[in-house]
Amino acid sequence: MSAAPILAIDGVQHIYAKRQALIFPACTVAAGEAVALVGPSGSGKTTLLMLIAGLLGAQTGRIEIAGTNLQSLHGAARDHWRGRTIGMVLQSFQLLPRLSVLENLTAAQFLSGSRVDLAAARKTLTALGIADLADMRPRKLSRGQAQRAAIARAVVNQPPLLLADEPTSSLDDDNAEAALRLLLEASRDRGAALLIATHDRRVTAHVARTVTLQQAPP
Repeated sequence: MSAAPILAIDGVQHIYAKRQALIFPACTVAAGEAVALVGPSGSGKTTLLMLIAGLLGAQTGRIEIAGTNLQSLHGAARDHWRGRTIGMVLQSFQLLPRLSVLENLTAAQFLSGSRVDLAAARKTLTALGIADLADMRPRKLSRGQAQRAAIARAVVNQPPLLLADEPTSSLDDDNAEAALRLLLEASRDRGAALLIATHDRRVTAHVARTVTLQQAPP
């Protein structure tokens, strides 16, 4: 019998004010599997990632992650659960500017309710080739270095699910390939399910499966 998927969504919808509902297809993602989420602008790729992360509320349907129904969690319990269960890489990276790279990772540990583990944080930086940047502030980093730091922060708690929103959108071919390789390696090596929202064919060329969203009706 195959293991249950890390991510399962079914019947999920989200309605913005004065707009038609965004209706998302049923989808599952297994441990160690990478899936590209594709579709035209306005089809809801970023919205779906926010729903999966529990940062937006789904009006209907089911979102289950690592055996937990997201709709059963609320408030601080949901925040701590998210920090332990989901690693996110956003387009703008959202590194905390007053903290060093290492402190960004230990902050992620603390905010998830986990024990702050400096050794694990440093090991994660080493795995992503940026151990020498541990004491630097984000404003001192190149875009490629900041991207590695964001990925390191996303995986430091060894979450079962990784979400990435357009991680290659403003990168040249070499840096896009490097960023994608880091995400795929993090997923494979840590057995995490990986869902990448993208419009970039450079991503879909390296991912075995895609889920396509349709343009919402006017």
